[in-house]
Amino acid sequence: MMNKKEEYMKILVINGPNLNLLGKREPEIYGTTTLLEIEKELTEYSETFPDVKLEFFQSNHEGEIVEKIQSAIEVFDGILINPAAYTHTSVAIADAIKAVNIPAVEIHLSNINEREDFRKKSFTAPACIGQISGFGKNSYLAALFCLVKHLESRK
Repeated sequence: MMNKKEEYMKILVINGPNLNLLGKREPEIYGTTTLLEIEKELTEYSETFPDVKLEFFQSNHEGEIVEKIQSAIEVFDGILINPAAYTHTSVAIADAIKAVNIPAVEIHLSNINEREDFRKKSFTAPACIGQISGFGKNSYLAALFCLVKHLESRK
């Protein structure tokens, strides 16, 4: 379903806490690619789909993420979200995703099911149409592909 006001699908890409440190933070887990490099690659990949526009947002603050999700109503057709550590703690972000009723895909660079026990529980995944994890920066590309296909199927 394309945005009523626009001729294209508008997708909001949200990144949570500490993802601004990608490339420096625990490269053995998260790789050496920076968030800016992921955004650039995702933008380039989005150009392979007709009529897809991305907007990026990163915050280390839970309330700002909730407010950004809420502001997506009637503006965005889909959401890609890497809630990072908030995956495992934030009922507020999960509730915001449910409240806006915009299809969302949860993304993780690492395979959260192979990590510490507390990382295996996602509060946000049940609010999303799907979750992709464990493929590094390619998790973002796969999530965009799946979200676009989902939105196209709803036309």
